[in-house]
Amino acid sequence: MSFALYRRPGGVVFLDDDAAYLEMLADVLPPDWYVRLFLRPVECIAQLLEEPPRREADAWRQQEIVNRWRDGVALIPQILQYWREDKAARFALTRVCVVDYSMPAMSGLRVLSELTDWSGARILLTGRVDEQLAVSAFNRGLIEQFIPKQTPEIRLHLSQAIQSQLDLADERLQQTWRATLTREQHALLCEPAIAQALDQLSISQGWIEHVVLGWPFGVLALDRQGGASWLQLTLAEQLPALAAMAAALGWDAATVQDIRNGKRLLDLELQQALGEPHQAQARQAFAMAGPGATLYAALFTIAEPFGPGYALSYERFIATFGNRQLPD
Repeated sequence: MSFALYRRPGGVVFLDDDAAYLEMLADVLPPDWYVRLFLRPVECIAQLLEEPPRREADAWRQQEIVNRWRDGVALIPQILQYWREDKAARFALTRVCVVDYSMPAMSGLRVLSELTDWSGARILLTGRVDEQLAVSAFNRGLIEQFIPKQTPEIRLHLSQAIQSQLDLADERLQQTWRATLTREQHALLCEPAIAQALDQLSISQGWIEHVVLGWPFGVLALDRQGGASWLQLTLAEQLPALAAMAAALGWDAATVQDIRNGKRLLDLELQQALGEPHQAQARQAFAMAGPGATLYAALFTIAEPFGPGYALSYERFIATFGNRQLPD
């Protein structure tokens, strides 16, 4: 188990020639998913094959952030700028495609075979007579999963299958951001206790997107409303140096002592990255213990002018584009 270095929402596409079935799915799937419904295979294929160039451009944009960091440009302002300039377009990229096998115009496997350049997850819905074909397709790596339509509580099973695919980290983006971490930092994130604590914190804070950075060490995150926050991560052995810096900058003795004892952290690296408009803050810290080391964390709010804000948030994106209507 490890904490994902980069995670964000993605779209879900359904293709089925049964309009009533699609309308049922539209009503019961989680409301915070970006869902598109298709009745015609050709239209679905055309829409998905428009995405690879956009996905590639997005991946390169992130790689360029890391490349500039290697040349001395701070990571945090670059990522915040990327989120602002992207204008929520990244949320529209489809992560999962669910296709019915039995359609009169084109079988589900034929549809998926046409998506040669599309790299998302593929789930096949089958009837009883189609299951052997689905097993063969799964064994050949053509689909990630198949679900018989006769499965009891299929809506629950389908939602869980889709969510499990949405939860998987994009391997290319994982490698991109892994480059900012030291071996020791990455090992900490792979400690089950620390990974679980970070996952739980992500849920409790309502993060819908985050990226883990190595310098400074921490997690830059967005919530559904476009609010940005910074989770600073500091090893126990680094607390004395952080306390000494706080004392040199004139922080009061009680705060300096709390930092030394791991009760509070100071976001000096965040202030350095964002510049003068961001004033350094001292925030309550908590410990996450792994077998090899104790990691302290504290959460800091980033003012709205630095982040995307509500206008470019996931919540606004869903409100604007989340209407699950069938195509005409």
